[in-house]
Amino acid sequence: MNKNKKLAVWLPLIIAISIALGIFVGNHYKNLASGKSKRYSTGNKINAILDIIDDQYVDTVNMKKLVEGTIPKIFSELDPHSSYIPVEYAKAENERMEGSFSGVGILFNMLTDTVVVINVTPGGPAEKAGILPGDRIVTINDSTYVGKNKQDTIMKTLRGAKNSLVKLGVKRMGEPKLIYFDVTRGDIPVSPIEVAYEVEKGIGLIKLKEFTRPTYNDFITAIAKLKEKGVNAFIIDLRGNLGGYMDAAINMANEFLPEGKLIVYTEGKAFPRSDVFANGTGTCQDVPLVVLTDDSSASASEIFAGAIQDNDRGTIIGRRTFGKGLVQAPIKLSDGSSIHLTIARYYTPSGRSIQKKYELGKSDEYDQDYINRIMHGEMDSQDSIKFDTSLQYHTTLGRTVYGGGGIMPDIFIPRDTTGYTSYFSTVYYNGLLHQYAFKYIDENRKKLSEYKTYQELYAYLKTQPLLNDFINFAASKGVKKRPTLINVSKELIETQLYTLIVNYIFENEGSYPILFENDPAVKKAVQIIKEGKAFPAPPSE
Repeated sequence: MNKNKKLAVWLPLIIAISIALGIFVGNHYKNLASGKSKRYSTGNKINAILDIIDDQYVDTVNMKKLVEGTIPKIFSELDPHSSYIPVEYAKAENERMEGSFSGVGILFNMLTDTVVVINVTPGGPAEKAGILPGDRIVTINDSTYVGKNKQDTIMKTLRGAKNSLVKLGVKRMGEPKLIYFDVTRGDIPVSPIEVAYEVEKGIGLIKLKEFTRPTYNDFITAIAKLKEKGVNAFIIDLRGNLGGYMDAAINMANEFLPEGKLIVYTEGKAFPRSDVFANGTGTCQDVPLVVLTDDSSASASEIFAGAIQDNDRGTIIGRRTFGKGLVQAPIKLSDGSSIHLTIARYYTPSGRSIQKKYELGKSDEYDQDYINRIMHGEMDSQDSIKFDTSLQYHTTLGRTVYGGGGIMPDIFIPRDTTGYTSYFSTVYYNGLLHQYAFKYIDENRKKLSEYKTYQELYAYLKTQPLLNDFINFAASKGVKKRPTLINVSKELIETQLYTLIVNYIFENEGSYPILFENDPAVKKAVQIIKEGKAFPAPPSE
């Protein structure tokens, strides 16, 4: 009875306490879920969400990895050219754009899983240490590099901080034991000029692969050297040039334009219109000029080509350019990573934007444009290219040009498919041409080193049965002999082999003149200059 009385007295109190605790616990977890147990900044929702995940997520999360994975997704919602460069790639990107890196200064290849030195940079660290073409690098810092090492892994191992030491163990022909070299890494310049030579009497050709920091200085040096040889007309080859620094393109255009001519202008939300004019100091203001372009000529390449075309300063030959008219600002972040953020659009002197259409967050569709061009026949026929007539502009002479999708050349040259067969595609895309050329060099290095000029070597190679030897080599790699197809591709295969072999000995200075010997765009450019038609004429009435 007493127990029942005590229970009657305490039961309401127990129930009340239980209810209170339940409310407290419920509110506690409710607040946790809503973030109220700790105040988070709502000024930056992304930071607030990351803080909540870091504090409250049920499992431990690698926040750095989460952030690194999230940033590219943010940029994927912007235009196709804004991007995030992680710290592990930022250094390499910076080295490329600055035009140099720190390394040992060798060109190498992998032959049967062995690192073979093809060439050494003249005056570079490897040459100073005594490394020779043909040497096999077996060890790097006492670690063996014979086997299935990837080429990019070896490259990263050979590169390193300037003035740091790398020990190379080398197997040299005729030496029974490894020879060891201590190589002090140094700056290895990378020229953006692939080749500069006199393609015909008085006509110079300069092929530019990208617009980096050294581009302008290397360009005017090449111009000066060609002028010393009597060159008085130029072909500037921008095919395959994806662009780079806008300033380099502006400075190059300035070399060809009279004072006061507009080169380019930019405009963006946070950047009012900014015009850039030629200052009249150019050294080539009156020389005949032809610019070669293709579907991979982009950005800074299009700035240069657009300035020349809109000012009627030269003739553009080739195919329609890529169509990138957006300006990216490189912004370094505190951890060494960087972003390339689109801050403005650039416009050619006539006022046209050549940026092709895009939608925010739809980079895949944007990237599909190249395939669409091929499918529509644009690489093979000028008539397949349709421009928006509402985006019509005019050059200084009144010639019609169009915006909204790359720069259309003044003279269209379709892609050259001469000699292309399924046999050629098989040996080319499986790397067999490169493999054979390197094997040939390795087996005949002593003989080939006797030739002092690429012309002498080229003449010798043309007397050798390279084609038949290559066909047998390809057959040993599983590619069936196809006499009919081989006959169609004969000249193309031979040209590729000559070019590759000469390149291993004389590099671009020897290989490009051979490769361009029958290049349709180069031949057309030479013809236009010889006929005195490099300077565009006003449209006929």
